Amino acid sequence: MARASTPSNRAKSRSVPPDQGQGVAARGTDGYLHIEDYGLIGNLRTAALCGADGSIDHLCMPEFDSPSVFARILDRNKGGHFSVTPSVSCTTKQQYLPNTNVLQTRFLHDEGVCEVTDYMPRIRKDELLSNIPFLPWVVRHVSIVRGSLPIDIECFPAFNYAQDRHIATFASDTQHDSSFSNLSGTLAQDHSSVYIPKERILFESGEHHYDLRWIVHGGEHEIPKAKWNMEERPGTTGPGATLNLRLKEGQRLILIFRIPPTDQRIREDLQCMGNNPPLSWNLMHVLQRSTCDYWVRWISRSTYKGRWRENVLRSALVLKLMTYEPTGAVVASPTFSLPEAFGGGRNWDYRYTWVRDSSFTIYALIRLGFTDEAHAYMKFIEERCRDAAEDGSLQIMYGIRGEKRLEERELPHLEGHRGSRPVRIGNGAYDHLQLDIYGELMDGVYLYNKFGIPISYDFWVALRRMVNFVCDNWYRPDMSIWEVRSKMQNFVYSKVMCWVAVDRGLRLAEKRMFPCPDREKWLRVRDTIYEEIMEKGFNKEAGVFIQSYESQDTIDSAILIMPLVFFISPGDPRILKTIERILLPPEKGGLTVNNLVHRYNHIASDDGVGGEEGSFSMCTFWLVEALTRAGKYDRSLLERAVVIFEQMLGYGNHLTLFSEEVARSGEMLGNFPQAFTHIALISTAFNLDRTLK
Repeated sequence: MARASTPSNRAKSRSVPPDQGQGVAARGTDGYLHIEDYGLIGNLRTAALCGADGSIDHLCMPEFDSPSVFARILDRNKGGHFSVTPSVSCTTKQQYLPNTNVLQTRFLHDEGVCEVTDYMPRIRKDELLSNIPFLPWVVRHVSIVRGSLPIDIECFPAFNYAQDRHIATFASDTQHDSSFSNLSGTLAQDHSSVYIPKERILFESGEHHYDLRWIVHGGEHEIPKAKWNMEERPGTTGPGATLNLRLKEGQRLILIFRIPPTDQRIREDLQCMGNNPPLSWNLMHVLQRSTCDYWVRWISRSTYKGRWRENVLRSALVLKLMTYEPTGAVVASPTFSLPEAFGGGRNWDYRYTWVRDSSFTIYALIRLGFTDEAHAYMKFIEERCRDAAEDGSLQIMYGIRGEKRLEERELPHLEGHRGSRPVRIGNGAYDHLQLDIYGELMDGVYLYNKFGIPISYDFWVALRRMVNFVCDNWYRPDMSIWEVRSKMQNFVYSKVMCWVAVDRGLRLAEKRMFPCPDREKWLRVRDTIYEEIMEKGFNKEAGVFIQSYESQDTIDSAILIMPLVFFISPGDPRILKTIERILLPPEKGGLTVNNLVHRYNHIASDDGVGGEEGSFSMCTFWLVEALTRAGKYDRSLLERAVVIFEQMLGYGNHLTLFSEEVARSGEMLGNFPQAFTHIALISTAFNLDRTLK
């Protein structure tokens, strides 16, 4: 049995050479950190990746789908970064403060220890903080806990995906929002050893601005002087700010990077983002304490008490970070164009919300007790259903505010992570025909109606129209769950999920006694789909389910969903034989390498993209869940499920974050962290724990 405790705080330990002053941290010959060497912070509007070497290498502001300001993870020279690193080679350890999304990176050296604590504020609403609005800040607390260390700080923003030139100047920082004049004296007063400068560094490009502010605390020593320099480096889009200073034990520095209130991107609907409080040491201390308290209180609402609790709760915290609070949408990942194979072209933008994720997301949130988040997400889905096309059809994905057009384009000026071109923004799959999405959506609605809040009649009317669309179109070839960019096929996964859509529609109508004029049609279509799958989607000679009607010899791990959605009994010989085949290595016709599952054999199956890819983490969790359900009738399968699940947990990084894929070498691939992977982890842990009891 796994240890049940708080979310993982396993420390990442590695030796980090100093920055050599060339705009590239000396991280290796290619100048990049591995994808797994990052932690995530966020504020439910956007999120940033903070490297184990103290560098923020990915940040889109002010929202998930905004243009990037730091993107060194995609271009070591042009992308932009914000680093805090000792000038001497150190061992680093990185962890989250317990039960929070506040990230701490420690640098250990014989001469001293430096701690960098990173977060984006979330305000606890109480009497003391009632006047503080939402603050779109990135805050970095730098402190020396032992000895003394020289610290190098670099802030090199790159506007609009490193496409726009910018200037950097020292500007006044004396005008503040008057609404903060009533703040308690506890926040307004500072110790005499604190220095708050009356200037800031302003980065400007047209009407768009960022600024950097700072506070210095001397502790028991004299206040260190923070003398910033402006520096422009080859290949960058404008000057950056650098600071070199030696800090002693007890001395601290707070850095605040933000979009100032004068920027045109600050919108009224983002909860007073334009407010500009005067800086004070006590204010910053209270913000950090409040942010920690916000996360502790949030995760304490979890009702999960089973095995692997620290992994489950960390996945819940990550899932919350990928939630866009104004609408309830959940992004697939906060990043874009991280490669599915190093040097390859499978690089996609995941900063959107997929309809496909709906049932899995709702199931995970409800099972953990986060009903408010499930309700907000369902509200977002309901709005998309009410805004469906005249025939009841939906897009496969939407922007975080419900946008429909997500046009894809390439950024040829960026070299891509470790040379993986092209870098893409937008997603050209938004207008694909992927019929499986209706099954995931209807399953999500059914679960929400059962375990959450019963749905309304108006919502039912929209769903009824959508089920009729499925009944009229289920037979069509599509691009299915893997969003192939070659020819459409009759994918078995899509057929199964069309069956789920109609089945859940019938169950909802019966459970809620909703009017269902086309009930007989739905019953007939549901049975027809089932029979066709069993006839055309099953290779009788091999005894396995196949990827598509057109690919009789190709298997697909998406088939593992069958017992999970109650299409087939987990003990049915057909699915057991298919699982047995998937467990074989690719050279023997299977999809599993070292207990990691691939989506399909990309060499034998033309998906229109080409290139290599790693194993799919979500599919590995699906295999575990399928084995778990079959393990109710065969204990040996349950034992194997436990082994594979435990091994899969080992592919999380030092912070228990998971990417989309895993390379043969064990490195993480794809956008990071990935919501679907963490959702699958939650579902698998819940069902495996329940079966083991």
